[in-house]
Amino acid sequence: MEFAFPWPMTNGEWLAWASAAFTILFGLILMFAPGLSLRLMRLQTTEAHPEAVAAARSTMAGFYLGAGLCALLLAQPFIYMTLGVCWLLSAFGRVISMLSDRGNTVYNWAWVVVELIAGALPLGFSLGLLA
Repeated sequence: MEFAFPWPMTNGEWLAWASAAFTILFGLILMFAPGLSLRLMRLQTTEAHPEAVAAARSTMAGFYLGAGLCALLLAQPFIYMTLGVCWLLSAFGRVISMLSDRGNTVYNWAWVVVELIAGALPLGFSLGLLA
């Protein structure tokens, strides 16, 4: 069996590919610059708990890198659908937090927009809405 990198062919596939590339970039930043990433996400660690940085590198970065890489390398509609649903559920979780945790800030609204776009692009392609 021969493996070839699946290059996007249509505009919709390019948009889904861009979302996957953004997901990988986000995961790489989390993996290799967890301190910067946590500050950008407005999360704080303490020296007494170095496992917090390990959680950023493993749980958060590993998920984003794994999902994004699978979407880019395999370029299958159902994997793009998975990526889109994950981003949309991230936005949903942020909205729930904004409603119940007094997190109604400009920062959270900006991230909701980013997460909605990152989820809508691959989901739109996989559902045939973006050709």
